[in-house]
Amino acid sequence: MTQSHGFETLAIHAGQEPDPLTGAVVPPIYQVSTYKQDGVGGLRGGYEYSRSGNPTRTALEECVAALEDGTRALTFASGLAAEDCLLRALCAPGDHAVIPDDAYGGTFRLFAKVASRWGIGYTPAHAGDLDAVRAAIRPGVTRIVWCETPSNPLLGVADIAALAAVAHDAGALLVVDNTFASPYLQQPLTLGADVVVHSTTKYMGGHSDVIGGALVVEDAGLAAELAFHQNAMGAVPAPFDAWLTLRGLKTLGVRMDRHCANAERVVDLLSRHPRVAEVMYPGLPGHPGHDVAVKQMKAFGGMVSFRVNGGEEAAVRVCDRAELFTLGESLGGVESLIEHPGRMTHASAAGSPLEVPGDLVRLSVGIESADDLLADLERALG
Repeated sequence: MTQSHGFETLAIHAGQEPDPLTGAVVPPIYQVSTYKQDGVGGLRGGYEYSRSGNPTRTALEECVAALEDGTRALTFASGLAAEDCLLRALCAPGDHAVIPDDAYGGTFRLFAKVASRWGIGYTPAHAGDLDAVRAAIRPGVTRIVWCETPSNPLLGVADIAALAAVAHDAGALLVVDNTFASPYLQQPLTLGADVVVHSTTKYMGGHSDVIGGALVVEDAGLAAELAFHQNAMGAVPAPFDAWLTLRGLKTLGVRMDRHCANAERVVDLLSRHPRVAEVMYPGLPGHPGHDVAVKQMKAFGGMVSFRVNGGEEAAVRVCDRAELFTLGESLGGVESLIEHPGRMTHASAAGSPLEVPGDLVRLSVGIESADDLLADLERALG
């Protein structure tokens, strides 16, 4: 397959040629730990041990790389495992990173509670404010500028191309967490990013049945460094997990179209509802990052956050009353989810500069019938 093929074609075929032995059109699950060698050091297809490489995982990695328009993808047991590998491959004690002031709580926890213990410093900055990012950079020390766009859970938007210029001017790499957009809506490497991070658990897997993560790069040297650490650290996905994620990728395009369409209906309802104080969605013309989102995204995604009149307890009641929107963490599956970030996904950021408002509710809008989702939100809002 080549990049001249369309996204949906790549999602179905990249890394997934029919099996040469049987003609099976779906890559087999190579549920194997080790491989017979043709003499000492004579590896068939380069495989020796499934921590180092597995054909099912290879198929997934080739597909993910194609969808992100990168040269190499590496997959992991979770999104945070991917992030941990990235930090340990790129940073040493004394290095520094700039992270978003509205980052995912797990990312913040990784920096604040794990990486910092090993001497990696970090400074939160508003990724949508280039001057703030520049001010947070420590010349000669900052190794990474980290970005989520749209961000979790405040749906902030950052200009990837502009951030790449800022990072590169300082001798740093730009890392973009593309989980919320998915490669169907946005390809950060084509905009100047150096590394793309995914929790493949979310939209890429798409069915709430598998945990995984990925890193995607363009530079061959960076790819080799990350691959060394992937093998040395060993937090790789099992073959069946890789297979499930690959199956999810086949329908990513059509699912994202429905996620986006349903989210727009939900945003319209919330924007007019008297119990909603503010709606956060990049597709709204009044969103501070709307113009940038129009420039770098195909559509605006299936994630919606809003603030409820009445404060934190009112927000919690909305979460408790929802029925079709399942109360739960995670996002990006075919089913709709609702959560209270301050007490759930972002509880680890409490008391920090990344603490989220108590009256905030986050929705992952699924692909159910939109009218049913609207009726459920009407009930939940009372």
